[in-house]
Amino acid sequence: MSAPEKRSYAAAHFALELNGDSNNGVIKSIEGGGVKVEVMSYQQGGIYDRWKQLGKPKFEDLKLQMGMSVSPPYYAWLQEFFKGKQERRDGAIVAGDFYYDERARREFTFGLLSEITFPGVDGTSKEALYMGVTISVESIKFLPGKKGGRLPNGTDGTKAKLWKADCFNFNLAGYDTGTVTKVDAMTIKQTILEYHMGGSRAPTKTPSQVVFPNVVFYIPESHAAPFIDRFMEQGGAVKPKDPARIPDGSLEYCGSDGAVKGRLNFHNSEVVSVTPDKLDATTDNIKMVKVELQCEAMDFEYV
Repeated sequence: MSAPEKRSYAAAHFALELNGDSNNGVIKSIEGGGVKVEVMSYQQGGIYDRWKQLGKPKFEDLKLQMGMSVSPPYYAWLQEFFKGKQERRDGAIVAGDFYYDERARREFTFGLLSEITFPGVDGTSKEALYMGVTISVESIKFLPGKKGGRLPNGTDGTKAKLWKADCFNFNLAGYDTGTVTKVDAMTIKQTILEYHMGGSRAPTKTPSQVVFPNVVFYIPESHAAPFIDRFMEQGGAVKPKDPARIPDGSLEYCGSDGAVKGRLNFHNSEVVSVTPDKLDATTDNIKMVKVELQCEAMDFEYV
């Protein structure tokens, strides 16, 4: 008898599995995770011919767009990332067919979070929020789906909470920020070092320092005076009046019910830029001011 036909399947059903747990919320897209190898060429003496051979393999980073409501183990990993003490995770990208049955797996080992992008918020937007995640891995294997394996299909487990772009609170110690209308997305990066050692073709990857971005928010010019004064007293002054930093601030992500779902905290901030909107006689939009803060540290709380 001939072997059963291997039917094609759609690319729209997939899941991220971490240490055996595939209940990691809604995943909008996954890219990367390819494998390639360096090709080395060499030439001997005056001979024009070149010889080529395979060098060290490279495993591409996995880049995901994930819903903000994911499993607690993932957020525990995220909190380790902020502290620069994350542990490596094994996992898989699992693809399924129309019936959510497993058809293919890309299993990876020793995954490390190398980049997290927290979405921006905007009082005029009705979009759902998705977090950008980059995972750096040491190896990838292409395997068939597990027999009897199934992907979460939205009806299994706890229903994901909807985080909305227009539902947020922006807080900054000592300042009235109730009129902030927009906060830009923020990307936290961790440098991943590659260590090459004898006897191994692929390098070992090690986490290094964490780099925190500036916090950029927008506020009506009529309410921007305290931040302009702060900048003129600190960044714009020859001798700053008070060298103490703004101790704490936070961006609270809320659901459609108004309840806080998660809180991105930033510490030891200072105003480094104040940029008013362009003056234009043809527009009737509210005049806004873009304020940029530098910060020394960040952390995230999943409520």
